[in-house]
Amino acid sequence: MEPAHLDLQGVSVAYNGHLALDNLTLRVLHGDKVALVGPNGAGKTTLFKAMLGLIPLRSGSIRIHDVPMGVHTDCIAYIPQREEVDWRFPVNVEDVVMMGRYGHLGWLRRPGQHDRAIVARCLEQMDIAGLAHRTISDLSGGQQQRVFLARALAQEPHILLMDEPFTGVDASTQEATLGLLDQLQEQKVTIIISTHDLNLAAERFSQVLLLNHKLIAFGKPQEVFTPETLHSAFAEHMLVVPGGEMLVDECCQPCGDDESWRENS
Repeated sequence: MEPAHLDLQGVSVAYNGHLALDNLTLRVLHGDKVALVGPNGAGKTTLFKAMLGLIPLRSGSIRIHDVPMGVHTDCIAYIPQREEVDWRFPVNVEDVVMMGRYGHLGWLRRPGQHDRAIVARCLEQMDIAGLAHRTISDLSGGQQQRVFLARALAQEPHILLMDEPFTGVDASTQEATLGLLDQLQEQKVTIIISTHDLNLAAERFSQVLLLNHKLIAFGKPQEVFTPETLHSAFAEHMLVVPGGEMLVDECCQPCGDDESWRENS
């Protein structure tokens, strides 16, 4: 059996007695590019935070490179939703990207010439070298996204998680992001991106993980996006138009983080 980069077995996460993730079992293989799809509040952000070890599991286990979480340091890069970032923090672009090197530095070590060269290369790769000394709060949404992508590149991760990276960015930034993901996949970086865009997921990703608190389906887009699985995931948010095409209603688009359902339970 091919080794998995991420191996989840019976993973459940609960908030105040409510299951956000229910008995998730799946294996993401080395170099897969996965679109994580599901309605708002389905547990997508919770899944990312569980993979990062930021929230405790109610049950089950997560293994990375076939060893328990915590054994590897800094092998996962995570780009959160824009709403989770304090853009008022007084830090410039170059310093944000340098944060991607901290896991390689260790305690009390200052960035060296090698680290500065990597940061400069990542700034150039994301076409933001001219913004290096600009404050992060002064940038547009698309520029901020590029900064966080450069920080992830500087980390040199084995696994990249991105939470709704295409929300609120311009078309050129979206295309630059997709192009970067293609390059990383060629380098065998494992990629999981949450998105509400079903067409994008079907066209640009090799695997789709359809989630609504529990695993609905996981596999190639043509295997996952069937009327039955989409109805199971989106239920009342599905709209059937003449010709049999099934669309997702706008009420399923992002309107807050995945844990907002707790406030309305």
